[in-house]
Amino acid sequence: MLKKFIIFLTLSVIAGLAWFLHAQYKSIYIERIFYSFVAISVSYFFLKLLIEGVVGKRIKESRARYSFRKATQLLFFVASFVIVLRIWVPNPQALLVAYGLVAAGVAIALQDVFKNFAGALSILLSGIYRVGDRVEVNNKYGDVIDIGPFYTTLIELREWVDGDQTTGRIIFLPNGHVLSNPVNNYTKDHNFIWDEIALPITYKSDWKKAIEIIQDIVKRETSSTTKQVEGEISQLEEKYYLSKRNIEPAIFITPTDNWITLQIRYVVDVRDRRIIHNKLAALILDELQRAPDIKIASQTLTVTSLGPSA
Repeated sequence: MLKKFIIFLTLSVIAGLAWFLHAQYKSIYIERIFYSFVAISVSYFFLKLLIEGVVGKRIKESRARYSFRKATQLLFFVASFVIVLRIWVPNPQALLVAYGLVAAGVAIALQDVFKNFAGALSILLSGIYRVGDRVEVNNKYGDVIDIGPFYTTLIELREWVDGDQTTGRIIFLPNGHVLSNPVNNYTKDHNFIWDEIALPITYKSDWKKAIEIIQDIVKRETSSTTKQVEGEISQLEEKYYLSKRNIEPAIFITPTDNWITLQIRYVVDVRDRRIIHNKLAALILDELQRAPDIKIASQTLTVTSLGPSA
């Protein structure tokens, strides 16, 4: 709040200096500079100090407060630009021409900037993603930590690091990408995905017994998540057309030339995927190694992550 007050005070001081110079030299240009800074100061006072500073503080939910702050920031820039342009181009007809020329100039010379700004408006108005969401845009995957007028900031995941864990890098993603690329949002309206573990066992193994052991382990370890997902799916059905899906853990059998692959499928919280996968894999391997009639084939465990529509 102190920083906003200092900015407002600085704008007011500049307006005062412009008024003083105009009183000395009677210049139309200095006069317009004076009115421009008065307009910017007034806009800043009402939008940033009063509305954002007072009303924004009453918003308890952090995401809603952040979105409100970004919306007032965009409104301040737009309002200041329109008013200042009106001051410098007083003729109505010339003003329309000026708006057209400015729009054409922006569209031609600042295509990327304009596209990114339009993307920011699309993100804030449509709710494609919000701060805190886990998204994938233009092959960049991460958690959203900031949405600016031109760039979305992500804390990067994956790349050379396995299991949806952070690399430590910060990604500045142009907002314009959301207008021309698919946006995968892993946490919009729900917080689950389906995950799979592929486990190969030999043909000499008792595969029926292996399935029973694995089912008991997976059902026990994912029971709380499965119940939570049932509630989230009910909410999704109220908003979207969603066909019925079996969310109980399942095991699918795929015979190959050398072994039988057991595809273990279960639901998991998006941010716990690697933790749960590691826990399940350890429990399954430990239990199967105790069974003398079950042998794991010489193939490395593989993981496949599927989105909520799989």
